[in-house]
Amino acid sequence: MAHQRDTTMESKHTHHDRRVAKGGSYGRFLTMIASSMAAMYGLMYLNTYALDHVFFSQTRIWMALYMGGMMAVIMLVFMLGMYSNRKANIAICAGAVIAFAAGLYLVRSQDTVNDIAWMKAMIPHHSIAILTSERANISDPRVRELADAIIEAQRGEIEEMKRYIADIEVNGDAAPGTSRIEP
Repeated sequence: MAHQRDTTMESKHTHHDRRVAKGGSYGRFLTMIASSMAAMYGLMYLNTYALDHVFFSQTRIWMALYMGGMMAVIMLVFMLGMYSNRKANIAICAGAVIAFAAGLYLVRSQDTVNDIAWMKAMIPHHSIAILTSERANISDPRVRELADAIIEAQRGEIEEMKRYIADIEVNGDAAPGTSRIEP
């Protein structure tokens, strides 16, 4: 019985070794890239000051897309011994280049970003300024005063953006010439 179990295990390992020698598991590779991109998107929020400053951000999605494209090429190059199907490798590289170019274009152009999407991207960005300004080891009183002014301004702008998001979601765009909402 033990011999039969050893033979079965050996057979499984041999099958795995043959599969890797033939070209690895491309599905697993693509799953690894996709899950890494999702993780990168989430990790981009770790430097926000407060949890209520975390909003879905198209801009960060596009950043994760171009990072994932670059990561796919780098990882494939380092693991070419495991992934030897030339056509699949070319397809992955082509797809990665397209993902990189599309993500970079969308980040730089902001073509898909409207009023609400812009504010939802800016709130975490402003939150980073609060975190770094508040927690940095600042000793010069002029720099501390500047950091405190930045903190106050960013908090005010975050609250203003939250009010605009709520107002636009309920009432739509304001009429031309409408001034800013006061607290």
